[in-house]
Amino acid sequence: MTYVRVENLFQSYGRRPIIERVNVDVAEGEFISIVGASGCGKSTFLRLMLAQETPTRGQISINGANPAREPGLDRGIVFQRYSVFPHLTVRDNIVAGESFRRGWGRFWGAERRAALARADETLARISLDHVADQYPATLSGGMQQRLAIAQALVAKPSVLLLDEPFGALDPGTRLQMHDFLTELRAQAAMTVFMVTHDLAEAFKLGDRVLVFDKVRWDPQDPNLHGATITYDFDARHGGIPFQTLKEKTNVPYPA
Repeated sequence: MTYVRVENLFQSYGRRPIIERVNVDVAEGEFISIVGASGCGKSTFLRLMLAQETPTRGQISINGANPAREPGLDRGIVFQRYSVFPHLTVRDNIVAGESFRRGWGRFWGAERRAALARADETLARISLDHVADQYPATLSGGMQQRLAIAQALVAKPSVLLLDEPFGALDPGTRLQMHDFLTELRAQAAMTVFMVTHDLAEAFKLGDRVLVFDKVRWDPQDPNLHGATITYDFDARHGGIPFQTLKEKTNVPYPA
């Protein structure tokens, strides 16, 4: 059953098209990896998913609801560069991530003690327990990115958006975060969209791998046309094509 539906999505900045004619249906709990050349609209697509931007044409609906007009708690995002609360300790950043789902925000009393204990368990999983009482500014970039990923995951959004989240991590930590993401996603039944340039990572973590590329190309003006989904691979079955652009799209280009 479709949980996220993207219909005839176009986005342009002024006269410059970025993506065009994007159509995809995603089931609840699916992990969608997104790959493609730089400048093919992958990050733009995530911003549209977040409702940080409004599409030029088309719409995105989640669980049958009307298209969102602004970011909400049902969608979480981790950008290419870490984004955490600098005024909170590492431990309190994790607690804050969990508290996002609460209408009244903060934990108090026994609830806070339990939240702190869960935060310590999470920090141990990602090897940041030894800096739990420090502030983000004292951490390396890779450590801050680990913290940002964990904070987004413990918030348990229904749709998690990841924009090159592991690019700054060393290989060992990257594998550790792969395991952490896989386990927590299974517990929370999150639907995940992840942009990556690492094909092995895309097929390892993703249930499906979407390839963004341009199907129309003008050698005199490479920016004349936008990108779309050219392939949709089923990563669960050895990379067999799930659908190709020709099979899934019959929406004509605008005149």
